[in-house]
Amino acid sequence: MFMGQYMHSLDIKGRLTIPSRYRAQLDDGAYITQGFDRNLMVWTKHAFEQITRRVSQASITDPTSRLLRRYIYSSGDALDIDRAGRILIPEFLRQVAQLDSEVVVVGVGDYFEIWSPSLWAEQLAQMQDAEANQQRFIAFDLSAD
Repeated sequence: MFMGQYMHSLDIKGRLTIPSRYRAQLDDGAYITQGFDRNLMVWTKHAFEQITRRVSQASITDPTSRLLRRYIYSSGDALDIDRAGRILIPEFLRQVAQLDSEVVVVGVGDYFEIWSPSLWAEQLAQMQDAEANQQRFIAFDLSAD
């Protein structure tokens, strides 16, 4: 499971060093896609295959289904992790997520996200609004059994 948040730098070629505690989970391979919030999402091979199965079950005659397929696959790419634990983030994805030299790597369970520090700061502000959270999360049953 991917958890925590880490500040990292992109090198001049657009390579990101994956946090060391995440690397073992990516041994079988990984995929990167555009996220839904001007961020990037990095999936394990297994998690991405599950997403692919679910997306493939939707009808291609449904315009929303086609849009989702385009959204995920046109911006997606298989990742190679080098011996130093780095991935190369394609230029077009760096532009989508407004990534420059510094990034924030955020664990979110089955995958992790890559954010520009300024956009992550906006997310943090939203997440730390206690009043809004009471209303926003009330529908989820998060009690332990």
